[in-house]
Amino acid sequence: MISPLQPRPTRALLVEDDPNIVDLIRSNLAVRGFDTLVSAYGALALSLIDTEDPDIVLLDLMLPDLDGLELCKQIRERSSAAIIVVSARRAEHDKITALNVGADDYMTKPFSVDELLARIAATLRRTRPADRTEEQAVIEVGGVVIDLSRQLVTRGGEAVHLTPTEFALLRELSTNPGRLLSHAHLLRNVWGIGYETETEYLRVYVRRLRSKLERPGGPPLIATHPRAGYRFVGEGSAIG
Repeated sequence: MISPLQPRPTRALLVEDDPNIVDLIRSNLAVRGFDTLVSAYGALALSLIDTEDPDIVLLDLMLPDLDGLELCKQIRERSSAAIIVVSARRAEHDKITALNVGADDYMTKPFSVDELLARIAATLRRTRPADRTEEQAVIEVGGVVIDLSRQLVTRGGEAVHLTPTEFALLRELSTNPGRLLSHAHLLRNVWGIGYETETEYLRVYVRRLRSKLERPGGPPLIATHPRAGYRFVGEGSAIG
């Protein structure tokens, strides 16, 4: 039994119907101290999301009962858990769609166990960031208020729900106002080492931030510099 004073093990939910892959992933996570739950069905996975509150979800897209992309969307709507899609579907539009509906990362089968473990570690670092006591407490830009220490964002006084990865990208941009940040810089600092060529991740996540934070017809908060990177352009102030 875990003492109330001890943190619980990192909890993973593996949504996969291939028993060989289940055994491979579960055994490798077990030796690293993970508490791993398994579901071969989307409906059961949604129930486990609600009752077990996993830290990370490893999601196959080809399930017996639900479309994996729809399941990814439903998981994101009800949980801030990190989501890594691990699928045999290699089409670029599947990857882009998965990122658009809330996945944090996308791997294709067959995969290296070492790479999967590295991506899990990188995703958990991103979605459970360390305390940053030296950061400015609040950044306010054109009606958008970014509370860095509490990881809260409002627009016009209304709360804006951001996923952990969306907030990590917004943090990197907003704490470097006016500075052109290259694709490689953003991918390395938000997603981690080894992601520097995954430029489609940035396109998807910048588009999601714009849709949530910028007002139609209003001034942009994030400027695109083609083939170069992105720049946080809002005229704002830091408070606290």
